[in-house]
Amino acid sequence: MDFSLSPDLDTLERRVHDFVTDRIIPFESDPRRGAHGPDDGLRADLVAQARAAGLLTPQVSAEFGGMSLSHLGKAVVLEASGYSMLGPIAMNCAAPDEGNMHLMESVATQNQKERWLRPMTEGRTRSCFCMTEPHPGAGSDPGLLKTTAVKQGDRFVINGTKWLITGADGAAFAIIMARTIVDGQDLGATMFLCDLPAKGFTVVRSLDTMDSSFAGGHAIVEFEGLEIPETDVLGEVGQGFRYAQARLVPARLTHCMRWLGAAQRAHDIATRYAKEREAFGQTLIRHEGVGFMLADNEIDLHLTRLGVRHCAWLLDQGARGSSESSIIKVHASEACFRVADRAVQILGGMGVTRETEVERIFRDIRAFRIYDGPSEVHRWSIARRLERRTV
Repeated sequence: MDFSLSPDLDTLERRVHDFVTDRIIPFESDPRRGAHGPDDGLRADLVAQARAAGLLTPQVSAEFGGMSLSHLGKAVVLEASGYSMLGPIAMNCAAPDEGNMHLMESVATQNQKERWLRPMTEGRTRSCFCMTEPHPGAGSDPGLLKTTAVKQGDRFVINGTKWLITGADGAAFAIIMARTIVDGQDLGATMFLCDLPAKGFTVVRSLDTMDSSFAGGHAIVEFEGLEIPETDVLGEVGQGFRYAQARLVPARLTHCMRWLGAAQRAHDIATRYAKEREAFGQTLIRHEGVGFMLADNEIDLHLTRLGVRHCAWLLDQGARGSSESSIIKVHASEACFRVADRAVQILGGMGVTRETEVERIFRDIRAFRIYDGPSEVHRWSIARRLERRTV
């Protein structure tokens, strides 16, 4: 096994890290960074920084202005971008757009790519992915999907409610998952593309959540008689769940990459503080109670980085990586939270203030254990695979 990075990738990692440190971190105190993420003005300023630095949307293919990075390349670059929670937004590789770009590059027609994908990869628009529903609809179990799309002539009429839809407020278009009814027959889930704003598509309100790092926040969305022409079906009718898996496995991994960068930032802040702050005659890092927490952070970060890069390598070999991505999603979400939690503890009173970025990282990273599959659902999935395995 060769764990070294290519010289080009090593150089790109340093370039992204320097960009985020020098150009993006100063924006963290910008008043336009609110409870529902950076507003459109701040996002535009951040994107302009990445565009000027030649680092906009590096994860997509060269055809759409990116660097055609491998999954391992993404692991390195997206971790570096996540060193500031504004970094992925600046570089246009944040959720949900990053996952939507991957999906559309794989599934969309050429006309759909030019209409929706290219403006997004150029940083001119952003999107949302409408799948999650409130009870009794689809949450962790997509089979409970209640939103319907009924075929009427040359279009589909969509009705239903979605919630926790990241980025819906201000999105230029949506990808909508709905159960498809044609001639009274349920054909399964289908993905639909929808320009926004649209008649029949209502952003009811933004939800107040712990996290605040996603542009547009998280919203409740209602569809009432929303008409979508059949030309705007994404992929094939009835294949929505299959496409969702093609989107979710890599997107699940890119979450791990970005949050690993944020956890590293919290650890670095705590380490610097522990090396400077004195108590009882010596610096905090020399007290085992603090030094051991920092050592545990190093362990969690190192093992998470290895797991992320191994899963990325598997995807680059053509493997599905479903089990491995579930394993690393559980580990990364819990390990990165432990790192942020220890960083708060090491900073003491400073840790519960907004004098450093650690307090915000701590709040935002907690949600990672829930979205893109809660830890419990992934553990259940891993256990089911164990049950089927021949020992």
